[in-house]
Amino acid sequence: MTTVHASPEYQLGVKDPPPSDYPSKASPDSFSDRPFAPDFKSRRQAFLDHCMQNPAPLNTKGAYYELARLAAGGVPHEGVIHATLDYIDQRRDCADFSIHAILRMLFQFNEHPSLSARLLKHARRTVLDFKYWPDEPGIDSLCTWTENHQILFASAAYLAGQLYPEAPFTNSGHTGSDKMAINRPRILRWLDLRFRTGFSEWLSNVYYDEDLTALLSLVDFSADEEIRQRATMVIDLLLLDIALNSFKGIFGSTHGRSYENSKKWVSQEGIVDTSKLLFGMGQFSGFDNMSAVAFALSPSYKMPPVIAAIAADHVREEMINRQRMGIRLAEAERWNLGFDSFEDGMSYLTLEAYAHPRTIELTMRMFDAYNWWENSFFSAFKQYRKLLAVLRRTRTLRLVARLFERDICRNTREEVNTYTYRTPDYMLSSAQDYRSGYGGDQQSIWQATLGPDAVCFTTHPAKRTGPSPNYWTGSGTLPRAAQIKNVVICIYKVSRALALYQPNRLFLTHAWLPKDQFDEIVERAGWIFARLGEGFLALRSKLPYHWQTDPGEDRGREVIAPGRANVWICELGRKATDGEFGSFIERIAAAELTFRGLSVRYRSPSQGLLQFGWKGPFLQNDHEVPTHDYPRYDNPYVDAAFPAGQVHIETDGLELDLNWQTLKRDITAH
Repeated sequence: MTTVHASPEYQLGVKDPPPSDYPSKASPDSFSDRPFAPDFKSRRQAFLDHCMQNPAPLNTKGAYYELARLAAGGVPHEGVIHATLDYIDQRRDCADFSIHAILRMLFQFNEHPSLSARLLKHARRTVLDFKYWPDEPGIDSLCTWTENHQILFASAAYLAGQLYPEAPFTNSGHTGSDKMAINRPRILRWLDLRFRTGFSEWLSNVYYDEDLTALLSLVDFSADEEIRQRATMVIDLLLLDIALNSFKGIFGSTHGRSYENSKKWVSQEGIVDTSKLLFGMGQFSGFDNMSAVAFALSPSYKMPPVIAAIAADHVREEMINRQRMGIRLAEAERWNLGFDSFEDGMSYLTLEAYAHPRTIELTMRMFDAYNWWENSFFSAFKQYRKLLAVLRRTRTLRLVARLFERDICRNTREEVNTYTYRTPDYMLSSAQDYRSGYGGDQQSIWQATLGPDAVCFTTHPAKRTGPSPNYWTGSGTLPRAAQIKNVVICIYKVSRALALYQPNRLFLTHAWLPKDQFDEIVERAGWIFARLGEGFLALRSKLPYHWQTDPGEDRGREVIAPGRANVWICELGRKATDGEFGSFIERIAAAELTFRGLSVRYRSPSQGLLQFGWKGPFLQNDHEVPTHDYPRYDNPYVDAAFPAGQVHIETDGLELDLNWQTLKRDITAH
């Protein structure tokens, strides 16, 4: 539910002046589409040098960059860290991002001569005063419940307790030992579901940054061997996700949660800094990243070489990666989840299943217990509080939730099957047949990536402005999409149904296709063709389209197709397999293409006859293409069943074997 962290509500109020040698202006880094240095040691030094040459971002992640400055031998700007502590003290949203920087400072640099006694005293007070879980006293608008926030809060509470085991935590009345005992089961449960089933915030180019930071805190500072080892193994899989679903430093896959800016512009991804540090490809942008600092400063975590090799494997002619992530609420009992305890309720909220018919009664009990009625994130619920009270008394709440499920469960992220196809010149990725017709929130269903900022994706914009879903973030109504290798078909059927939460206000679909980021754009026979280097893209809308011509960022970059029912087709190609760009254009422009309502019959020059519609299977040459029940991982490097108990990764003599039951993590390197 958290919004983009560059907005004013996430800015720090720095009061103290910087050190005399502190950089006064930014010295931007350039994007690298190939490993810029051969080893982690060299990349780490380049990253720390970059941090020394740039002021810290004045947002929730700014304090991390002062720790990097400290590690690099510089004098930190204590004003930034004090402002971060003030931000946490005010219990503002995303304070949990910031507190991990403070905990790292206290664990790793507590005796550093460059840190003042005043700062360390302020930090200790902040850690002891913070609110670590929604059952603790105090009204606030912290987001404590989504997948990334839960591990951030639980791990922070555990580590704060370990740091001050006998001290009283003023907000809760717990001792530090109490904090550890309460949060250990939460951490282990979270880790268990993530390893076995993956992430509901699947392949998020925003929130994987948060997950990695929390887990690195556990790996580096937890005194509990089981927690450290399990956290290490989940980090391995997070990095594997990024390596498998990135194209030359661009985490340009489908995403369970993403925002407008992080889809449009690679420098505003939350992962791009970490990618450049670990894989050598990406950019040190400092826009919205903290895990790069955590990796650079980590004394404990060492990335297995096989993961870096997978990220760099861009000479492979083609790579298909299929993954299944998340759980189905209909199978809650399979995962030992009930509908009575608040701990189970928090597990459901990692999926943001607030109002699902199976969970809404438990959610409402949590609202009462945690006073979430006063939390600004839940204003949509508060306006219906009296109605909800009547429905609860009359035992009709689940019935109403079922009637309005497609609207009020738009945030819910149940099981997803993702498909990524990568070649040396492009990558195409999608969420296969995912919750079509439901309202959407921050899900990004498909994306084609040819280079930094040379990307294409479609959405149904719910409204012009405001919280998600909006014009480019998420979708008002989720499409039905299916992909086979380099072709994706995406069908929209925009709902006009009565909505309690987010009524659709715009009846159009649109594509992001920035002309200025490609070398060449050609329009022919209803298709838009784009070229970057030796990579080609073809985009087709069933409905007539036009380019955005109004002044602003979207001018010459947005393709608009008015109408509530539409079909978009995207096919990618490359010189090595398709010849010159002109030949690619001619073949696709001449290909058989028939629309009948929301069904399409397309004879792809590369994939043969493809047939798909709002209902029914996805067919290739009259054979059904599976879009559901994928393994946990299925690609040239790893084949792991769902749910995973063991994951074995291998390429070019490099191996990583992860056994969740025995806690064995075996690395084979050259």
